[in-house]
Amino acid sequence: MSKKVLYTLEYPVRCSPAILYEFLSTPAGLQEWFADKVDEKDGFFSFGWNDTTDVAEVLEKEEGKFIRFRWTHALKDEYFEFAIEKSEITNQTILMVKDFADKKEIKDQSQLWEYQIKDLFHRLGN
Repeated sequence: MSKKVLYTLEYPVRCSPAILYEFLSTPAGLQEWFADKVDEKDGFFSFGWNDTTDVAEVLEKEEGKFIRFRWTHALKDEYFEFAIEKSEITNQTILMVKDFADKKEIKDQSQLWEYQIKDLFHRLGN
């Protein structure tokens, strides 16, 4: 099995970091764009799509800045993260998505994120 590599995607967002963080870190917010059904209990998020469910543990978070998840079936050093940054030049809010994938799958995985982020932006009115 090949080792997955970390890749980062950046998306400029037209909304406040506080509102964006709600969509990235709460079951109600994530259910708006990331999964059909989202529940949280004791730092574990259950994500449901059609008849599939997957569970991710919150590894680390900082209010308004970032949240890092690890799928319970993933290797210990693999995670996915949503981070919010401000461009010092334009003062624009930037959503950073970090994830792991096999090198040959990064393009396909990036396209999946593009689709998800478009849905998020639609919900945010972007």
